[in-house]
Amino acid sequence: MSSTKQAVSVVGFLITLLGAVLFSTKAIIVKLAFGHTHTDAVTLLALRMVFSLPFYLAAAFLVSTQKDNVRMTGREWLLVCGIGLLGYYVSSLFDFIGLQYISAGLERLILFLYPSFAVFINAYFFKQRISKIQQIALLLTYAGIALAYFGELSIDSQNPNFYVGSGLVFMCAVTYSIYIVGSGRVIPRVGANKFTAYAMLAATFGVFGHFLLTHNIQQVELGQDMWMYGLLLAILATVLPSFLISQGMKKIGSNNVAIISGIGPVSTILQAHYVLGEKIFTEQIVGTLLVVVGVLLIGWKRDKTTAAAVEQASEAAEIRRL
Repeated sequence: MSSTKQAVSVVGFLITLLGAVLFSTKAIIVKLAFGHTHTDAVTLLALRMVFSLPFYLAAAFLVSTQKDNVRMTGREWLLVCGIGLLGYYVSSLFDFIGLQYISAGLERLILFLYPSFAVFINAYFFKQRISKIQQIALLLTYAGIALAYFGELSIDSQNPNFYVGSGLVFMCAVTYSIYIVGSGRVIPRVGANKFTAYAMLAATFGVFGHFLLTHNIQQVELGQDMWMYGLLLAILATVLPSFLISQGMKKIGSNNVAIISGIGPVSTILQAHYVLGEKIFTEQIVGTLLVVVGVLLIGWKRDKTTAAAVEQASEAAEIRRL
């Protein structure tokens, strides 16, 4: 019996680790696409959603045919669609544009601020107390970001768009945190699967609408490389890891998944170094460790019900994403 449990734990750990690593490839693929093609952020984002759309449609169909399907009110439809547009359209747009100007490693570190923003939102709007350990975690997180940021600035001082890129990714983290808080409130009412399916569909049509308004389809050149990057973003960095993380949560629980997912920034930095040739420096290593420890501590004493809802929202939201 114990050997079976141990085997399941090992399998759960491995698939969760693989899912977290695959999620961290998103920034690498985006940087490669910008470097090897003449694409822009909106086109690349639209391609990602084209390949992801069949999975969202299938999920929405399956959810709607289940016996325990929850019929949403008009207000709930508005909330789901609005949160989806914010979390996967607006947030992703900020992220993709920001990646044009800063390194993949820095992008992942800035995005990792979203749990701290969620803490602030809950404290201000929903009067949730920030515990002592969370205060320490926030200090560690922001100290780590500051250390890595100024270290990167010293080696990227000639980049005229460094602050613009950083600001856009920062806004991505802010909007993503609003998504996490909002989805954590809506998911218990409508269900995780239903929320995910329709929030993603809303974001998908938001991206398509933006693309159609800003691009002339007849003049858009989509070579083989573009389709390849779009497919990689959708399958390798979105759909596949989302299923792996979901299975990991079933086998080892949301708390363990959250801890293992802390490998994300480290994985991104290593991939960026070996694939993109980005430099690894002391401030980045120390800052990354501080951020990872801080983020893990932020959720350490979280209420179990809230934690479960937030983890479900995080799982849906990474389909990182952030």
